[in-house]
Amino acid sequence: MKADIFFFISSIVSVVLAILLSVVLFYFIKAGKNLYHISEKLQEHFKESEEFVLDLKDRLEENMIFRLFFPPARKRKSAKDKDAEPK
Repeated sequence: MKADIFFFISSIVSVVLAILLSVVLFYFIKAGKNLYHISEKLQEHFKESEEFVLDLKDRLEENMIFRLFFPPARKRKSAKDKDAEPK
């Protein structure tokens, strides 16, 4: 008698746990898909902002007032060029 009650209760608990586990997994999968879509949108906007920043940099470098305050830097000679020069 006690064994029958134990098996009955344990089978009900296993079914309830299985249902709860499936619900939790469903929401984890749904949250994962949402995070994936959000990351895709962020990557697209990052590429757009990168193009905007590069365009802004080019426009600033061409601006006369910007060049007045920030003159273009001179390129330094590399170590190969220094070694090639006669002493």
